[in-house]
Amino acid sequence: MGRYLRWQAAIALLGIILLAALLRYTAYNFTSVIVPERGGTLVEGVAGNPQNLNPLLSQYNRVDGVLGALLFNGLTRLDEHGNVVPDLAENFVISPDGLVYDFRLRSGLYWHDGAPVTAADVLYTTAAMQAGDFPGATWLSTLWRAVEVSAPEGPEGLAIRFTLKQPLAPFLDYTTIGLLPAHLWEKVPVGEMMNSQLNTRPVGTGPFKLDLITATRAELSVNERYHGATPYLTGLSMRFYPDHQSLLPAYERGEIDAISWVWPEDMAEAAKQEDLQLFSAPYSGYTAIYLNLHNPNVPFFAETAVRQALLYALDRQALIDNVLHGQGLVAHSPILPDTWAYDEHVKQYHYDPVHAAQLLDEAGWIDSDGDGIRDREGVKLAFVLLGDMTDMIEAIAEDWRAVGVLASPQTVTLPGLTSDFLAPRTYDAALVHWELSGDPDPYPLWHSTQIEAGQNYAGWENRAADEAIEQARKLTDRAARRDYYIEFQTIFAEEAPALLLYHSVYTYGVRDKVHDVQMGPLNTPGDRFKSIAQWYIVTKRITVKNAPPRLDTANQ
Repeated sequence: MGRYLRWQAAIALLGIILLAALLRYTAYNFTSVIVPERGGTLVEGVAGNPQNLNPLLSQYNRVDGVLGALLFNGLTRLDEHGNVVPDLAENFVISPDGLVYDFRLRSGLYWHDGAPVTAADVLYTTAAMQAGDFPGATWLSTLWRAVEVSAPEGPEGLAIRFTLKQPLAPFLDYTTIGLLPAHLWEKVPVGEMMNSQLNTRPVGTGPFKLDLITATRAELSVNERYHGATPYLTGLSMRFYPDHQSLLPAYERGEIDAISWVWPEDMAEAAKQEDLQLFSAPYSGYTAIYLNLHNPNVPFFAETAVRQALLYALDRQALIDNVLHGQGLVAHSPILPDTWAYDEHVKQYHYDPVHAAQLLDEAGWIDSDGDGIRDREGVKLAFVLLGDMTDMIEAIAEDWRAVGVLASPQTVTLPGLTSDFLAPRTYDAALVHWELSGDPDPYPLWHSTQIEAGQNYAGWENRAADEAIEQARKLTDRAARRDYYIEFQTIFAEEAPALLLYHSVYTYGVRDKVHDVQMGPLNTPGDRFKSIAQWYIVTKRITVKNAPPRLDTANQ
């Protein structure tokens, strides 16, 4: 009996030794690591409400644009440098004369409802914009009516051809607009598009699909049919708030995990949140003061010397530091500084109130009655300054008051500024924010043909500038185009038809439970989601085999 027990003990001891050796071997050769796992919903707070979740109707609503970036795709998209690259299109070829653009759709593309994506969807989308009763932006329909669209392999094929009447270098930018599903939208008359329920029940091709939308939130889930990488997140919830100032308090109350745009005045408080990650990136666009050059109530804006003096009188860096809390860069050109067309030698207006006063004196604007406001021939150098940022327009008014110019600040909403003042040209001066992306073509904003019904709200008309813009649009060679854009920038800087202030810096805030968030330069606010496929909340632990030791032969 004793011998039997000794054998049992020996066997047990041997088992323990073998198990320890196995565990030691496993620990040496294998490592336990934490990796991303699918799952989790990101709750983001956004300022504003959606109106039309339709890429053809979303040009003037930022929330529509952000949701559209998640729900829809175009034939192409813009990369972080503003270059056009394929998206739903597999590739595209441009004819040597710049008149014919041949695209080929990727095979195996599907809409959220499972229907295949074909040339018919491109034909419908472009035809809708060409329609005489198209309810969207006029500039969209104007451009597409000059383009012949055909499907060389038929509507059910994958080939699309665009034929232009004359070369248009920025044309590729217009192929980034999201496509609509023909099998659903062709049942809706184009003139009634704005009222269709499909605008609140969108069917797209994007990485997410819409499950629910109300006045206060939108619930999105992952599109399993998406042609790109499948996100780790399985859900995205957007909560709508009245303004940007409401977002940080909502975060502090635990209502949201991400702040769509941390407003400059909230930066200091946001930085105190220990669990809030902040990501900043240059934002594509600029803010400027538009001067109504054709308003008879402010005839002095037609004088170049007055416009130059107003710009010299502004301490723009102080505006950025004090009002924007450092979230901006001084702007010197209407062409963005990170594009190939920017002229780094363009004339710059540094803060110089003495020179500003001198320019006004030389132009005959003096304070003849001692009230502190310059005047000439009975006309006061006084006007109303509109804007959506109270602190900003008040600070600007103070700078101008110091050189004898009276600007009366009046706060208005951003939508109201456009619809009630800019579009009908019934303003004196206005703080305007432009979001720009893609090709640096300044035609839509600064060519004289855009004065009446376009977006040249300042009413600037300069034949030499027009000719430079026109010539640049006809060329595909960047070096030749750049020469014309340098000429345009030189004229613009000398004329100062609008007073350029700053380029914004965009800051995104997200709770630290969300990992691998990355942020590069943004063309639009929706670009913050370009890397969303890599974001993750849920993790799991896995065991991986260690790599064998590597012999370092670098110095041998």
